[in-house]
Amino acid sequence: MLGFLGATMKFGINLPNFGWFGDIDTLVEIAVEAEDAGWDGFSIWDHVLVFKQEDMVLPFVDPWIALTAIACHTKRMKLCPLVTPLPRRRPWKVAREAVTLDHLSRGRLILGVGIGAPPDVEFEYFNEESNSKIRAEMLDESLDIITGLWTGKPFSYTGKHYQIEEMTFLPKPKQNPRIPIWVGGGIPHKAPFKRAARYDGVCPVHSKWPEPVTPEDLDTVLEIIRSERKNLDSYEVIICGATTPNDEQKNREIIEPWNTRGVTWWLEDINGMRAEVDVLRERVRAGPPDI
Repeated sequence: MLGFLGATMKFGINLPNFGWFGDIDTLVEIAVEAEDAGWDGFSIWDHVLVFKQEDMVLPFVDPWIALTAIACHTKRMKLCPLVTPLPRRRPWKVAREAVTLDHLSRGRLILGVGIGAPPDVEFEYFNEESNSKIRAEMLDESLDIITGLWTGKPFSYTGKHYQIEEMTFLPKPKQNPRIPIWVGGGIPHKAPFKRAARYDGVCPVHSKWPEPVTPEDLDTVLEIIRSERKNLDSYEVIICGATTPNDEQKNREIIEPWNTRGVTWWLEDINGMRAEVDVLRERVRAGPPDI
């Protein structure tokens, strides 16, 4: 299947937690279908609201509970909230939840994180902090706390936004040395990618989403990350996009520019902006692109 790609690129599904997918039974069914079809991973957006209430009201599911249900019905796929906005979560609770899900899934969890969007709906509707600079500070402190608590050793923290007394969280993550962390960030900003360089993977999107990320955009992102890390050894590079089943030539043309730049995960966008739900589910059942 992988052809010229070799064994480095993996293929996953990436879908929203609202709209057609705002139903837990549907999500679990699709996840089981995805694993049966040979996809390597399954990621879910983490939103509480997306659209202003006067514009659109849609059903939502909680992505963490959904991933827990999916973990109980699958055995192989990696599972990832992509991305969880840590500035609207208590980091110590995320630390506990992630370890529990990591053990339940037998070490299949990846923690995807970011500052969250859109700020006017996702944050201001709930009287939460919407300033991007402050949320970035909260994200950095949250990551310090989560990774500190995951060590299973006595840990305390004094930051601008969070303070915790010395405590020890057990058990440690099932994965060693810890649960992998993928950091999302918006192009053309630089700070998110300097942050991403400190962790295990990067998932760039365009700050003017749904404007797509281009291969040239990724060049800029990876230049920033290399300047921070020196190399991309054991580092995951994640790109979301769309392919077509049974069109080997077209899919080669779509994926080759990303493969040559070192992309390690291709996440197939399965959302209502592409097609109707039945067509999307057929895309999932068709499996990863034949290259």
